[in-house]
Amino acid sequence: MQYNIQLPDNFETCDIKTLLEERWLVPRKVRHFLRTKKNILVNGESRSFHELVDAGDEITLHFDASDYPDYEVTLGDASKVEVIYEDEYLIIVNKPIKMKTHPNQPDEKDALLNHVASYLAPQGLLPYVVHRLDMETSGLILFAKNPFILPILGRMLEQKNIKRSYQAVIDGQLNKDSLSVNKKIGRDRHDRRKRRIDERTGKIAVTHFTTVKRENRYSLVNCELDTGRTHQIRVHLQSLGHPIVGDPLYNPRSQAGRLMLHAYKLNFIHPLTNEHISCESKPFDFIM
Repeated sequence: MQYNIQLPDNFETCDIKTLLEERWLVPRKVRHFLRTKKNILVNGESRSFHELVDAGDEITLHFDASDYPDYEVTLGDASKVEVIYEDEYLIIVNKPIKMKTHPNQPDEKDALLNHVASYLAPQGLLPYVVHRLDMETSGLILFAKNPFILPILGRMLEQKNIKRSYQAVIDGQLNKDSLSVNKKIGRDRHDRRKRRIDERTGKIAVTHFTTVKRENRYSLVNCELDTGRTHQIRVHLQSLGHPIVGDPLYNPRSQAGRLMLHAYKLNFIHPLTNEHISCESKPFDFIM
């Protein structure tokens, strides 16, 4: 497995160690392999980790079969994949409702991961999950197209360098046009499917809400995540007394035909090309 990456024109000169560790966020284990096996080349030549690289240089990274574990996924249906953005390193697709992000059992083949694997099969590639959406939630999901960039994108997500925006229809109206919720979330002891506010033992969760439209008994709100806890937006809105319309777990009396939550925007700086990637998925038609 080999990757050839040309440093962009706006690249700021640094040494190879800084490039791998700070710019590309390559994990320590992978950096160690590259250094000890001399599997990194600059313009076709082996270089010390302390030597400088400049804009326009071509970086070649070679990985042995032992550098990454084997990975298999059952192929699904490529026709079910709606591609929003794709390059040689990553792919962003639009997930429909009622579809899992990834299978829970080895023989499942109707999750989004299965379908993206089928789409990428002609390229000789497999998708790697960077983040997920609940089965009931629609919208944009980012997949890595190789195991090298997967931890880089994962680290970017942890460091909040990938901005995810959602839209939701909620019962009632928030008491402010913009507000932030910082409430810890933990498991619900009485229902294993659910999460709840748990300030004592829960994990930190921060969501920012902005009202876009108010109409009758409902509101359309934008939601932005600082953290990525399971059911975070759903639990935080329920805690405010304004659950999402159509939420079968946190607003079971609501009848909307689906959970009215959609991941409509992804923004980040591409870790290898420095390009600004901004993708939008047209929100579903909100019935207010």
